Amino acid sequence: MELSITLTLNGAMRTVAIDDPRITLLDLLRERLDLTGTKKGCDRGQCGACTVLVNGRRVNSCLTLALSCDGAEILSIEGLAHGDHLHPVQAAFIEHDGLQCGFCTPGQIMSAVGLIAEGHAGTDAERIREGMSGNLCRCGSYAGITDAVLDAQARMAPQNRGEAA
Repeated sequence: MELSITLTLNGAMRTVAIDDPRITLLDLLRERLDLTGTKKGCDRGQCGACTVLVNGRRVNSCLTLALSCDGAEILSIEGLAHGDHLHPVQAAFIEHDGLQCGFCTPGQIMSAVGLIAEGHAGTDAERIREGMSGNLCRCGSYAGITDAVLDAQARMAPQNRGEAA
């Protein structure tokens, strides 16, 4: 039985044939669409390495059935930058050393983007740590990650109010 879904992936409309209704969004992205920036960590929704945005909300793509995304707008790490122009969160992660080995970084960045877009980041480090608690970093870069999210939140605040940055 072959099914198909249509979704907007990183700004482009895509129709994808699905031969197994049990395929996760993570496996669809990585194995079928060659978007390998989203990482497969625990495959149980416990580490956050597979975080992407679905209709603007953070999800663990390893726990999300691809079929449930029919008609959805998906943003993965590959769709975040615009050419050579990094997203403010990506730039802040680099500037604040919010990464070491880099394995968790795509999920951390997507979670931070979602946290800020949802309006839950605030300006309190503890609030950010709580909001990012579903994303694990085995290297222990949490201080840099928190600083990066605080900085990106401050950079993006004028954009969120419609002002020039």
